[in-house]
Amino acid sequence: MKLQLNGTPVHSDAPTLAALLTAQGYGDAKIATAVNGTFVPASLRADHALADGDSVEVLAPMQGG
Repeated sequence: MKLQLNGTPVHSDAPTLAALLTAQGYGDAKIATAVNGTFVPASLRADHALADGDSVEVLAPMQGG
């Protein structure tokens, strides 16, 4: 299926958000995720099914102030 990952088109057969993150090399990284503009907590990523055309955002925490 075709997805947008941080604004970049990607093709993936990952059925869930967790599978996509693993396939894209995020593994156990401490990140925040959203699908189609809706926050998806880490505890729900394995159950969050992806669909063709979904837009996925992955954000890493930043330090500073």
